[in-house]
Amino acid sequence: MRISKDQIQDINNQELSSHENDFGRLKDQLNNKGIQVDTILERLANFQVAIPSWALGTGATRFGRFPGGGEPASLHQKIEDIGILHALNNSSGAISLHIPWDIPSDPKSTRELAASLNIKFDAVNSNTFQDQPDAKHSYKFGSLSHVNKEIRAQAIAHNKEVINYGKALGSDALTVWLADGTTFPGQANFRQIFQNTLSSLEEIYSHLPDDWKVLIEYKPFEPNFYSMAIPDWGTSHLVASQLGDKARCLVDLGHHLPNTNIEQIVSILMMQGKLGGFHFNDSKYADDDLTVGSIKPYQLFLIFNELVDGMANTSNSEPAWMIDASHNLKDPMEDLMQSVEAIMIAYAQALILDRKALTAAQLNNDVTLAQELLQDTFRTDVRALVAESRKMNNAALNPIQVYRDLKIRAALIKERGNNTVSTGL
Repeated sequence: MRISKDQIQDINNQELSSHENDFGRLKDQLNNKGIQVDTILERLANFQVAIPSWALGTGATRFGRFPGGGEPASLHQKIEDIGILHALNNSSGAISLHIPWDIPSDPKSTRELAASLNIKFDAVNSNTFQDQPDAKHSYKFGSLSHVNKEIRAQAIAHNKEVINYGKALGSDALTVWLADGTTFPGQANFRQIFQNTLSSLEEIYSHLPDDWKVLIEYKPFEPNFYSMAIPDWGTSHLVASQLGDKARCLVDLGHHLPNTNIEQIVSILMMQGKLGGFHFNDSKYADDDLTVGSIKPYQLFLIFNELVDGMANTSNSEPAWMIDASHNLKDPMEDLMQSVEAIMIAYAQALILDRKALTAAQLNNDVTLAQELLQDTFRTDVRALVAESRKMNNAALNPIQVYRDLKIRAALIKERGNNTVSTGL
């Protein structure tokens, strides 16, 4: 299924007058502050967030899964769904594959389909946190960190295979997240876990093409609850530094202990030139994988404040952006559109912040003014600015409204059936 620009424009026209009034007021407000609105619109229009291939279906908990109708049952159907998202918001122009959930049986036709929808291939993700049906060895007690050399070799070979799939599709990065760790004290030797992990990653690193990166993700707990092989950003940075220039850290918003200052982590990693990727979600307690911005929108803005500052004032290249959430209750497509909208709003707010004034307040130790500048910016309603950036690219002023008006989920159910279950989680 594909959406035409004419379908989107017809619905946009119904809201155009109201949007133009809202945008006109906001533009005047920003112009009065000396903000270059056209420059910000251009940056918003070019900002792209990758959609993971596993996010197009209903997620699950350990207790149950309640799939909805019309879910994509193949990689090509997932790409088609991302094509719908991208047509609606013009900010979802990349897909991140998870191997072996979504192995491209025909890379050439897969690339052609993606190109026809203006979609690129973001980082490819390996999977050693599950046993695969055809695998000789189990990862129950670890993979890249395992005490058994043969099991480590199997995990290394899998990551190299993922790189090869990525090369065939035009990707340029590998994401490695390890579930390895321990649940009980004394279960394993910490130094040996780290050394095995590093040695395994060195073999994987040697297989990377010259223009690729490997993104090292971290997590303080789950599925292991006593220790994790790569538990925090410091360990991720240590590993990435020892591997070399092609290795970077990957920050997942859900992979932190409660009340961790993620914005500070982002700032330091960018200062070191080691922030390679960013996974967006939200949480109340831990790795809840909720809709971006649904719980802590101010934190999201503060993080983007550091990201925007880092992209302007450090040598760190722009990170790879991706959503990593689980859609247990909502239509996954609607949830993803809400997440992209929250990301774009936080990015827009960070772009309109008066950085000169903030720097002056910081240099003068004016704590009150610094807080006022941040909170005034956060309270500025920039939704019309984000919508205008979509309008510039013939996308929907209100993506969810267009999605519902066109009855896209009903059309997908009619096309695919009511009982299809997406591959992956």
